[in-house]
Amino acid sequence: MTQRPTLQQAFDAQIQNLATVLRPTSIQSYRERAKRFLAYIEAEHPGVGKVSQLRRHPHILGWLRSLYEHQPPLANKTRIDAIISVRRLLNDLAAVSRQPSRKTLFERGDLPRPNIYLPKPLSPEDDLRLQQQLQRRNTLRSEALLLMRATGIRVGECLNLVADALRELGPNHWSIHVPLGKLHAERWVPVDDTVRTTFRSILSRRPPMAGPSGLLLLQKNGRAPSYGSMRHELIKAALQAGCSVRPTPHQLRHTYATMMLRAGVTLPVIKQLLGHRSIEMTLRYVEVSQLDLQREYHQARQNMSIAHVIPKISPPPGLPGLNQSIDEVRHRIDMLRRDIRDQTTRRELARLLNRLAKISIELRKIGRLK
Repeated sequence: MTQRPTLQQAFDAQIQNLATVLRPTSIQSYRERAKRFLAYIEAEHPGVGKVSQLRRHPHILGWLRSLYEHQPPLANKTRIDAIISVRRLLNDLAAVSRQPSRKTLFERGDLPRPNIYLPKPLSPEDDLRLQQQLQRRNTLRSEALLLMRATGIRVGECLNLVADALRELGPNHWSIHVPLGKLHAERWVPVDDTVRTTFRSILSRRPPMAGPSGLLLLQKNGRAPSYGSMRHELIKAALQAGCSVRPTPHQLRHTYATMMLRAGVTLPVIKQLLGHRSIEMTLRYVEVSQLDLQREYHQARQNMSIAHVIPKISPPPGLPGLNQSIDEVRHRIDMLRRDIRDQTTRRELARLLNRLAKISIELRKIGRLK
């Protein structure tokens, strides 16, 4: 008789199966969450050694309660990720072993409500003070932070920019190529002359031994700055500038998105600029104030009133204008003919269209002879 694997062995084997379809970072997350779940079962219910021995009460409910009472408190997203991971592993194990589904171990109400993420852009005053102070500091990290603020890229994306990321895609159309980032997608972010100046200033700071390729942000030791040093630079500049908050590098991204929205950029375009997969994610980044609502409302009302005024455009003089008028008449007759069901009338209108077409051809010949 084949001995059933222990709880630890069953989880390890199933995670190994998932490794064939999931990324290494996802597998690592599964391992860590499974390890915490098994540690709880071992500590609180040492007699449970197999998957078939698990019950909703007291095993699963006790584990859910431990997540809720954890100190320091866990974020709702952390608890949700842990529950979803363990639930998937148990359901997959039940399917492989052809045992009754383990769905009875979990219920819909087990998942806490997701945290509501509100946008956290800097105020216009703090944003201006911070940018001015970063310009005065004139260091590699301060210029990198200015680049982040001007493009909305993540700090990890900024640290991974290459030296030739700035490219001209058309006449006076410059963009920065952002490499594969958090969502494993690359994008092009349009930039203006100010951003180009910042980028080239960073490029000039690269050590002499650095070649034309490789990372953009290189210190004198040939290494890129760390996330911690970037954050320290930002906090130091904010204190010197007298900002009302201690910003994080990611707040620069929120500020970029909000300022773009207030400048009139549409949400779909902001979504592409930020590299998001959905508008829902972009909505977490932009802050809409009452002033924004009032401005957009009155602008929309003004546009609606203008939309009802159809300007009358006179055709150009001479033969070109006459040909344009004939083309417009032909179009209107053709649209009318399509809506008429009487075949006799349709044939008469078709003949008329044919005559107008011949007249238009003759007029164009006259125009070429002149």
